[in-house]
Amino acid sequence: MDHSGHGMNMDLPPFTLGRGLELSPDPFFLVGCLAALALYGWGVARLRGRGDDWPAGRTVFFVTGVLTVLLVMCTKLNDYGMVMFSVHMVQHMIVSMLSPILLLLGAPVTLALRALPVSGRGRKGRKGPRELLLALLHSRYMKIITHPAFTIPLFIASLYGFYFTPLFDMLMGNPVGHVVMMVHFLAVGLVFFWPIMGVDPGPHRPGYVMRMLELFAGMPFHAFFGIALMMASQPMVEAYKNPPASLGIDALADQNAAGGIAWAFSEIPSVLVLIALVFQWYRSEQRVARRSDRAADRDGDKELAEYNAYLASLRARGSQS
Repeated sequence: MDHSGHGMNMDLPPFTLGRGLELSPDPFFLVGCLAALALYGWGVARLRGRGDDWPAGRTVFFVTGVLTVLLVMCTKLNDYGMVMFSVHMVQHMIVSMLSPILLLLGAPVTLALRALPVSGRGRKGRKGPRELLLALLHSRYMKIITHPAFTIPLFIASLYGFYFTPLFDMLMGNPVGHVVMMVHFLAVGLVFFWPIMGVDPGPHRPGYVMRMLELFAGMPFHAFFGIALMMASQPMVEAYKNPPASLGIDALADQNAAGGIAWAFSEIPSVLVLIALVFQWYRSEQRVARRSDRAADRDGDKELAEYNAYLASLRARGSQS
């Protein structure tokens, strides 16, 4: 197999973390990440310019998410990932499971809805950018791709359908295919985690217990995938059966390491998402409690008075009988 894509050659020296972190930008991801940072920064600046606040924590989450993509796609980790299954698996796990969580916690859709201009007055029938985004969010298409009946099978198929079929080898055969694959992993991660713990509004937003069930429905399959790679007695992916001799690695040992990475990484996002869910649940309960307190202040706690009257009527009936 030819590994002459993205800055690649057959004579890469043995992998070390220092070599892996050397700069080697992929043009597509470099431009995409810089554009994402620029647009997010524009949105925050627009809000601040008109006196509106935007939580600094969300900005930190989003920027960190973009940086994780840059880390694995614009360094030599991307080069080594073309010939080392273990390094590729690090890329896959970060791009599909860590980066999406961080990006979603940055609430980019909410920022866009607040920052984008609306349709101007006197432009009857014409929609502005904000209205177009809202129409997309409420479209049937978005309802389908964010429903667990779609997201969970897609999440599972992105593992087994890629690595255990000829599709993976076909995409790994050239740099464009590799970029397409990584974009797919990122998109699948965003679609899977958005209904579960995303801050942004969406067409499918179940209760917190259901969100936890959705999370745990996909994670076991992820762990089984890693175990399958760890327990295999021979290389299972054609693209990594014959690593360059200059790397000084054994293909089966490298595959077992890739399996261990996939298995271990299935736990990290679960913990992060659970923490985010518990925090969001707590914040939601606090908002409900505050609304109830305000309503009680307005009506003199009418609901409590009615409940006390109901208890008094029950006691009166008991004394009469």
